[in-house]
Amino acid sequence: MKPDIHPKYMKTNVHCACGETWETRSTKSEIRLEICSNCHPFFTGKQKLIDTAGRVERFNRKYGRKTEA
Repeated sequence: MKPDIHPKYMKTNVHCACGETWETRSTKSEIRLEICSNCHPFFTGKQKLIDTAGRVERFNRKYGRKTEA
């Protein structure tokens, strides 16, 4: 490999908008995030799945199993 063509790999501070901070390694000196695993709704359990306009029921009526009488 050619010398001096690769960027420097250094310790980096990562800052999230929620206030969480941690240290990692990167080619950038500082990384700022809008959302991290501590404040993302999927990881915190606050995410809600909403069925808009009854799509699941409409699918089940159209393609679901038919119940025999």
